[in-house]
Amino acid sequence: MSTPTPVLEIQKLTKHYGGVKALTDAQFRLLPGEHAAIVGDNGAGKSTFVRLITGAEQPNSGDILLDGGKVNFESPLDAREQGIETVYQTLALAEDLDVPANIFLGREITRLNLGPLSILNHKAMREKSAAMLSTTGVKIQDMSESLRGMSGGQRQCVAIARAAGFAKKLIILDEPTAALGVQETARVEEIIKGLKQRGIPLIIISHNLRQVFDLVDRIWVFRQGRIICSRLTRETSPEEIVGLITGAIDPASLRSEEAATC
Repeated sequence: MSTPTPVLEIQKLTKHYGGVKALTDAQFRLLPGEHAAIVGDNGAGKSTFVRLITGAEQPNSGDILLDGGKVNFESPLDAREQGIETVYQTLALAEDLDVPANIFLGREITRLNLGPLSILNHKAMREKSAAMLSTTGVKIQDMSESLRGMSGGQRQCVAIARAAGFAKKLIILDEPTAALGVQETARVEEIIKGLKQRGIPLIIISHNLRQVFDLVDRIWVFRQGRIICSRLTRETSPEEIVGLITGAIDPASLRSEEAATC
């Protein structure tokens, strides 16, 4: 049985800042409908990797392929236009605006397009926002409320619903529950599971291994600026992943075919 074309494939992606090797020869792939986690210590290269594949920075060398075709993102807007939506820890939300205004921030629907004097179609944005929230399973009682009055979990859910509504290729979540309580974390994780059921590919960056093992199909381990290994979640354990992250386990010692990048 042939392997499907990856939604995202990274070939020998490298980024150096002067003499600092932030990322070297990164090899990565994400299959259709797959949920993958990126794990590693601080400084392992995870953030650099995300910045490169979302157009926030440019690599020194290497290729990024989307659905088998080479792409070159000059900016995050380029990546977004190609169907990659990213939810950062900072969320990039406007606290003084309501839910529809945040969901369509930078993508406003207009009745009449006159540049800075354009007339917004608030009804259309409200209706489409309600549909996005419903599809994702996000419950917001009053969409006219500004985000300033909402909890961290509600804001995170709005950001994920926005990403899911506009993503054509994949969603990237950067530590989606790092600042949330237990109940809010559980709600966000349920939404992520719903994305899986809908077949939306996803990359999650997380230090929470319990969360990683609950949510993803494959784990990619970063260490000292390299992707040293990928492991199917069902074929590994938290202890093995911790050993790979810390260097206690040599990836070359792994025998499974799924240690393909070791």
